Amino acid sequence: MIKKITALMFLFGCLAVKAQQPGEDNLGAWYMYFGTNKVSERFSIHTEAQVRLYETTSNFNQLLLRTGLNYHINPDAIATMGYGYIGTDNTYYEFPEEVDSKEHRIFEQFILKNKVWEFFFEHRYRLEQRFLDLGDVTDTQHRARYRLQMTLPLTDTFFLNFYDELFINLQDDLFGQNRLYGAVGVNITENSSLQIGYMRNQFANTVYDRLQVAVFFNPDLQGWFKKH
Repeated sequence: MIKKITALMFLFGCLAVKAQQPGEDNLGAWYMYFGTNKVSERFSIHTEAQVRLYETTSNFNQLLLRTGLNYHINPDAIATMGYGYIGTDNTYYEFPEEVDSKEHRIFEQFILKNKVWEFFFEHRYRLEQRFLDLGDVTDTQHRARYRLQMTLPLTDTFFLNFYDELFINLQDDLFGQNRLYGAVGVNITENSSLQIGYMRNQFANTVYDRLQVAVFFNPDLQGWFKKH
């Protein structure tokens, strides 16, 4: 009888843990790399890699790999089409039976830039077609994103960066998520920089706090492509 009661208590405890939201009370981290490499006067290649953790240095959440081809209409307007792969561990807790989800994503994007006084603004409009593999089922979803970013140079080396990005689902519930971000940045060289900041990622029923460390490396490859 005691063994049965103990087993039931253990089972209810596991179910209670599993019912909790996946790690919203923990400070997680995103470690990111972004590259924009010009290959001609009008075209550049976008590369991106992100490792997202439920905690600052452990507990894997997501791997995101993304690339795209940019067409520079002018210095302040860029059109992009690209592809992303996303592998996700959907739970903060580890369960033997869990199946990680995979996503193949196609996106179309348009960026507009402008300057007001000392502030540099960037408007990013993005459409995404998401092909989801959830283990036992597959799904196709569509969504739109709009990001307003503002950068304020402090010196030739240091700057502040802020953005707010809204995700809109084009099926089911309209609101997807909202990301509010602020960071301190440093220009390492003419073509590279580092940002360290904080992001508040709000979903319909939960909010995640994330440390963000981002490296930007944008060498001009036009000379290399001309030689080859």
